[in-house]
Amino acid sequence: MINHVLSNVDNNFPFLGFGLGLRPIHYDAILEQLPPIDWLEILTENYLVAGGRPLHYLDRICEHYPVVMHGVSMSLGSTDALNMDYLARVKKLAERIKPQWISDHLCWTGVDGRYLHELLPLPYTSEAIELVVSHIHQVQDFLGQQILIENVSSYLTYNQSTFTEWEFLAEIAKQADCYILLDINNIYVNAFNHRFDTQDYLDGIPKDRVRQIHLAGHAQKGKYIIDTHDAPVIDQVWNLYRKALERFGCISTLIERDENIPALSVLLDEVTQARSIARDIMLIDGGMC
Repeated sequence: MINHVLSNVDNNFPFLGFGLGLRPIHYDAILEQLPPIDWLEILTENYLVAGGRPLHYLDRICEHYPVVMHGVSMSLGSTDALNMDYLARVKKLAERIKPQWISDHLCWTGVDGRYLHELLPLPYTSEAIELVVSHIHQVQDFLGQQILIENVSSYLTYNQSTFTEWEFLAEIAKQADCYILLDINNIYVNAFNHRFDTQDYLDGIPKDRVRQIHLAGHAQKGKYIIDTHDAPVIDQVWNLYRKALERFGCISTLIERDENIPALSVLLDEVTQARSIARDIMLIDGGMC
């Protein structure tokens, strides 16, 4: 056990504890059981509607749990202009449910007005940094708050890249004055696919920028790994999570599952495992993490 007290106190990004991605299959179970999870993360795009079942359940769930918004459509790395209609709907939803924060991905998702339904990686260049930073500034000014950006999984590299992935992420967070949603599974996936050291990645991320962690499962395909979110978190990713907490302190942590979604109790076991790992290695403000 680490014999010192670590704290991530930030009025804008408080430590929320250990949470779960909210999925429609679990709406009723969550409201009926009010399970021991600390917070929930919603997929923003599922609730950009005028009414109906999703918002009905979301309003009720927000009465019981803190919620954050996690999107897939900002396309911060696209050469297209930002979609201001989309951002207006994001802002309207945020005004309705008052999330703890809003996040999206460090990627591009379309070009020339076409949405590709993929979180596509960027070349790690100064030009890409300048573009993404400009877009994040626009988003933050429009929403009136800082956002979190998530590192994505990738299956190719660009010959033009002059930064490592972690240098690229760190520089954007610094220049844009935004924060990082660190996906531990994606670090593991990319390290395997692109042959880098996961510890180098963790060491290259500034401690004061990480405000959330994602944990998820993936599919091993022999020579490469696909980030599928359809399986339990594996031991190697749990071990990397432990190393991340040792570096960054106790960070709000979330379990993601998007396919092959099991019973709520199964995912609660993973939430409990994340909490247990954190409690094993650190204290926060004189109490357990």
